[in-house]
Amino acid sequence: MDQRSVSEAVAALRNRITLAGGTNVALVGVSKTFGSEAWRFAKVAGCDAVGENYAQEVVQKAGEVALADRLPVHFIGQLQSNKIKQLVGIVDVWQSIDRLALLTEIAKRTSRSGTQVLLQVNVTGEGDKGGCTPAQVGELSRAARDLGLEVLGLMAVGPTNEDPIVTRSAFRMLRTLVDEHGLQQCSMGMTGDLEIAVEEGSTMVRVGSALFGNRPSPHR
Repeated sequence: MDQRSVSEAVAALRNRITLAGGTNVALVGVSKTFGSEAWRFAKVAGCDAVGENYAQEVVQKAGEVALADRLPVHFIGQLQSNKIKQLVGIVDVWQSIDRLALLTEIAKRTSRSGTQVLLQVNVTGEGDKGGCTPAQVGELSRAARDLGLEVLGLMAVGPTNEDPIVTRSAFRMLRTLVDEHGLQQCSMGMTGDLEIAVEEGSTMVRVGSALFGNRPSPHR
């Protein structure tokens, strides 16, 4: 991975998004398990944000990359309440919020006003995936607003088996929920299912391997 390869990858991804009919789709570079240089490369290459899954990596990279060299940081992994304190002040958008306890802890630890969250929804029904049920979206959205948090939208992860029919159905469900609840952001789509996500109305894709290459082993 170097600056040239990442910049070329961003151009290729933007083209894929355009060919799928996407306009104004944000590109989040998923930099988990990569070094802090991924943050710098992503910014120069023109990504809109970086996404991280592990609290320890977020803290480490934030200590190595100056604010001026950073994109907005999105936390996209399954989140534990006891990790939130160390992430406050680094994470700009909390994407994987799926229960009231997380909302409460974020509100407690942040200034609340302007703190941005996306609610993760399990639209595939897979037991190993995080996310609230579709029926819980309204209740969680209201709870977040009551706590003073800003609900930007919803996020979801496609099916593990990557079946295109199941993927399309899941993404269509998420887009419908976004519209039903009057939200703006619909975060769905990764390297393998980006086109389907964009066709179904994604406003934000989260791409790792197609941007940075094969992942090294995680160090949490």
